[in-house]
Amino acid sequence: MPTPVPEKSAETAVTGDDAAHVTNKGYRQPEVDVAALRTLLDGRYAEVRDLVRDNLAEHAQILLDEEEMSTADFRERVKDVVVMMAETGQTGMGFPEEYGGGGDIGASIAAFETLAMGDLSVLVKVGVQFGLFGGAILQLGTKVHHDAYLADLVSGRTMGCFAMTESGHGSNVQALGTVAAYDTATEEFVITTPDDASRKDYIGNAAAHAELAAVFAQLEVDGERHGVHAFVVPIREGGRVVDGVRIEDCGPKMGLNGVDNGRIWFDGVRVPRTALLNQFAEVTPEGRYLSPIDNPNKRFFTMLGTLVQGRVCVGGAGINAAKVALTIATRYAVRRRQFEATSPDEEQVLLDYGMHQRRLLPLIARTYALHFAQEVVAGQLHDVFSGPGPTEEGGDEHGRRMLESRAAATKALGTWHATRTIQECREACGGAGYISENRFTALKADTDVFTTFEGDNHVLLQLVAKGLLTDYAGEFEDMDQLGMARFVAGLAVETVVERTSVHKLVQSVRDLLPGGDTWDQEAGLLDPNYQLAMLRFREEHMIGGVARRLKRGIDQGMNPGAVFSRVQDHVIAAARAHAERLVLEAFVAKAAALPDGDLKVAVNLLCDLHALSTIEADRAWFMEHGRLSSARSKAISREVGSLCRKVRPLAVDLVNAFGVPEEMLRSPELLTWTETGPA
Repeated sequence: MPTPVPEKSAETAVTGDDAAHVTNKGYRQPEVDVAALRTLLDGRYAEVRDLVRDNLAEHAQILLDEEEMSTADFRERVKDVVVMMAETGQTGMGFPEEYGGGGDIGASIAAFETLAMGDLSVLVKVGVQFGLFGGAILQLGTKVHHDAYLADLVSGRTMGCFAMTESGHGSNVQALGTVAAYDTATEEFVITTPDDASRKDYIGNAAAHAELAAVFAQLEVDGERHGVHAFVVPIREGGRVVDGVRIEDCGPKMGLNGVDNGRIWFDGVRVPRTALLNQFAEVTPEGRYLSPIDNPNKRFFTMLGTLVQGRVCVGGAGINAAKVALTIATRYAVRRRQFEATSPDEEQVLLDYGMHQRRLLPLIARTYALHFAQEVVAGQLHDVFSGPGPTEEGGDEHGRRMLESRAAATKALGTWHATRTIQECREACGGAGYISENRFTALKADTDVFTTFEGDNHVLLQLVAKGLLTDYAGEFEDMDQLGMARFVAGLAVETVVERTSVHKLVQSVRDLLPGGDTWDQEAGLLDPNYQLAMLRFREEHMIGGVARRLKRGIDQGMNPGAVFSRVQDHVIAAARAHAERLVLEAFVAKAAALPDGDLKVAVNLLCDLHALSTIEADRAWFMEHGRLSSARSKAISREVGSLCRKVRPLAVDLVNAFGVPEEMLRSPELLTWTETGPA
């Protein structure tokens, strides 16, 4: 039975007789303490976030450099800024202290998220160097690799890249074509690119700066393949590409042109046996393959699971980029006037129009919701990776699986939100939003790839769905479509339907909310238990429906791959419904934990706006499945409009609490607009 959530008290939590803030039905408009709200958002790592904000302000010139410099010069500028930031310690917070790091994984995530408020080429260069390349050395290597590389990469003295993706294999990492064959006679691995489909592609840092690469390749001993493993491979010495390596620049991109993406081919490049990052596998000098994890699929996904930090960071970066766009668009909307709508003498500010409120304010609410959901997943990452490793005694395998699923779900929602929000904010600023100086050019172009790197969002949601269908009880096997199809053939649909327990959920909601059989028609719209129950019902109904459809196809003798392909849209929808429920739960929990007062009232307004906007956006599904009448649907839309009007006076304070440095906003014409035009 769901745990009852304390009733919100938006109408009663604030007392007093300040008539200027009192509206109908006893509701009193709260006053937002921006500093207190920012403290709430910054959480336990407020000092870390402020350090990054100060560094962003110090290097604000880079936003102009991106527009004025040549690509080659801007790449060098970005590299210099990254190295300077490394000297402050903000980029190495997740590495062990003995190698110059901060020994705090949670701090490193907070720093990276905040860095997304600035130039995103710098952000991605930091992610490649310290998150991907550094993370591979730290998580997949052992002490010999840590001693050899970590101090230099943490300080920025040695630049590296993460050579996983290939032109022909994309998200299907298990099918990578690059081969690392062991030569027993010389005790070396021979790295080879067998064809152009197996070339490493889109590799950040490769085209100009990387000296080392963490190369993912099929490990082969005496003709026998042991799956994908990672190797440290030199690709430059003294700035010159080494023999046997060919590198090609990927050329101009939609955005992030301060990052030197390149393609890499290997032609029999030899590296010593110790180049294998051997946390999960070893090859002895005489050529014996050893691993503490016997199952090759489990070994592969355990290895990939250690790299989940990048996925968590990208989701957080998308959310923070959305904060920049919303800060600019909201502050513009309370300055820019358009048409004499309510007065013959004065034009009305944009944010006083109901449609403008509908465009921006639910996005602010959703940004807060995703911020708190990201806080949960970042905390889980810190806890899991601060404990024993996956092959060590006391390692939390279940916790790691939970983390991988939640990270995938939050990353997908966070990056899709960034794309949608930045576009809406650009449009909300009219023609002014199209001027590069006003930041939307870079925000749109640079974040667009977030939806596909560190895992294509649809592929990630398939991973989430598989975890739901197995009730998190089995190992992650193959996360590609073929692997999903194999899994489908053995799916115990009765177990899935029983686990999801839609009917049990409905009964427990009846007990929790007023209305009995008509709980979803008579419960208060602003009751968090009602809001959560609606999203839980959708999620569990969808999961059970997917299971039944998959099983039905198998029972009819259809090819498992064809069955999965046929219901793939349903699979993705179920995973997305699960992710939406997690986000709302995080928001409701954060709001419920606040002490009574104006801050809680403001946060509850946003929570209600987010919850009801989410239900409204999928009203067709709820109506199709008998959980929303037409009258109730209309009532929700009216309530969303009412909530927008209540949030409107707080809007500027709500976005200012994001703490985006003024230097990162630029947009002088948008942010200094007065009644007579630009100041």
